Parts: sequence; C-alpha cells; structure tokens
Amino acid sequence: MRHQGTQAGSDEHRRLDKAIVLELLDDRERWPRDELAAAVHVDRSVLDSAIERLTAEGVAVLDGNDVLASRCARHIDALDLIGI
Repeated sequence: MRHQGTQAGSDEHRRLDKAIVLELLDDRERWPRDELAAAVHVDRSVLDSAIERLTAEGVAVLDGNDVLASRCARHIDALDLIGI
C-alpha cells in the first residue's frame, strides 16, 4: 500500500529522491556518496537520509561507500516505464 508523507519536507524529500534516482539510472553504474551529493547539490548528511529512504524502498543499493540503482529499478527503467 502506498501512503503519502505527512511530515514537513515531504515535497523536498520527493524532489531529492527523484533527482537521486535519475542520477542512479544514468549511464554511470555506481556513485561514491560524496560525488552523488555534489551531483544533486545537497550536503552529505541530507544525501545519506535520502539513500536510507531509497534503500528501504528497494530502489537503491549500498555497496560500501557506493550507491547503485537496484536491479528492480534498472529493470523498470529498461522497460521504459519510467518517464521523465
């Protein structure tokens, strides 16, 4: 079941999560966290919170310091089901 976030900042979380996912699904397979934070223009602590959310939802995967799109996210993207 999908539910809406009710806490302050949920719109900002959604925009950040989208930006991160778009970076993860780009040609680059893995992103060091510091480089990903710079690419989406947020502090590392803000990125880490977003990665925690995306990992919990099965969208992102952590491999040491690197962040990757999950196999599921990549497959959905390959099916052209993610539209921008």
